[in-house]
Amino acid sequence: MRQELASPTRHLRVRREDGHTVLELRGEIDIASAAEVAPHLDRETERPGAPVVLDLGGIEFLDCSGLRLLFRARRRVLDHGGQVHLVCTHPLTLRMLRITGLARLLPPRPTVADALGVTRSAVRRTGR
Repeated sequence: MRQELASPTRHLRVRREDGHTVLELRGEIDIASAAEVAPHLDRETERPGAPVVLDLGGIEFLDCSGLRLLFRARRRVLDHGGQVHLVCTHPLTLRMLRITGLARLLPPRPTVADALGVTRSAVRRTGR
């Protein structure tokens, strides 16, 4: 089931899908938009045990401020006992993720459905 929530900023849309929080980043994520998005990401990534998908499908540009947002979101979700997955197919963004090593920490998936499937298969393997 997919539940659309209000967009807290023009660069972030939040929705619930199959028990996951999907954080969809959109447009150009630079130092200005990252400052706008950060408090909303912080709120969404502090839920204990939350499964989170960071969806970069709507990204046009991502600089080091955007990479910092992704790393911070990942750390916060994991610190709260949750799971986090990344969706990205944009070639330049994928290149940045690989160069910086963030792709090893957040292996990119091609679609939100694929990211949701990773969590479901992990639950089946562990029985949790």
